[in-house]
Amino acid sequence: MTKKYKLKTHKATAKRFRVTGTGKLVRTKGGKSHLRRRTPKRTKRQFTKMLVVGNSMERRRVHRLAPYLRRYKANPPG
Repeated sequence: MTKKYKLKTHKATAKRFRVTGTGKLVRTKGGKSHLRRRTPKRTKRQFTKMLVVGNSMERRRVHRLAPYLRRYKANPPG
């Protein structure tokens, strides 16, 4: 019997991305933390929205870095 190895999750990727209930990969926008005093209110409001990752190559890369993202987000182990 051959042993199957567990893959390690890239933690920075796991913190930046989420998988919705329908299976879409979503991310937040960058540039939310500081230096926003001169930014218009409309732009600041748009920082709160999640963006769907549309590019299939990026989705594949995120899945490779965080293979268990969909499985454990709603039901964490332990």
